[in-house]
Amino acid sequence: MVSREHKRAKVLHEKLQLLRSITNSHALNETSIIVDASKYIEELKKKVERLNQDVADAQTSDKNSLPMVTVETLKKGFLINVFSAKSCPGLLVSILEAFEELNLNVLEARVSCTDSFRLKAVGGENEEEGEAIDAKVVKQVVLEAIKHWSEKD
Repeated sequence: MVSREHKRAKVLHEKLQLLRSITNSHALNETSIIVDASKYIEELKKKVERLNQDVADAQTSDKNSLPMVTVETLKKGFLINVFSAKSCPGLLVSILEAFEELNLNVLEARVSCTDSFRLKAVGGENEEEGEAIDAKVVKQVVLEAIKHWSEKD
């Protein structure tokens, strides 16, 4: 009987430690680990809602319309995704100029522009500038850059 309870306690402890590592929790007691996991799940739900809204927005717009833009906040900076089903010559330059206007440093970027246009960039705020930028501002500036680019075409 004692060994069965001991095994259950051991399995529970292992599962809590796994949950702790998955959710990046630094908590040490069981209750705090579960609270952190709950917060993590809520964050994931919000991300899914934002992404679903972005997909719905993209699907309702015309296929020949402007590229789709998503911006996620990271610990230090933003993950910016821009996608268009068609090639967009000159768009990358417009977006990079927009980053420059925001004083957003491109820390890492992947770009493909053969048959379609795809940009995945990690941008970090310039620490010399005192103002903090939020994801909505970054998305709005990128969308404005795309709009200006499309008007040049």
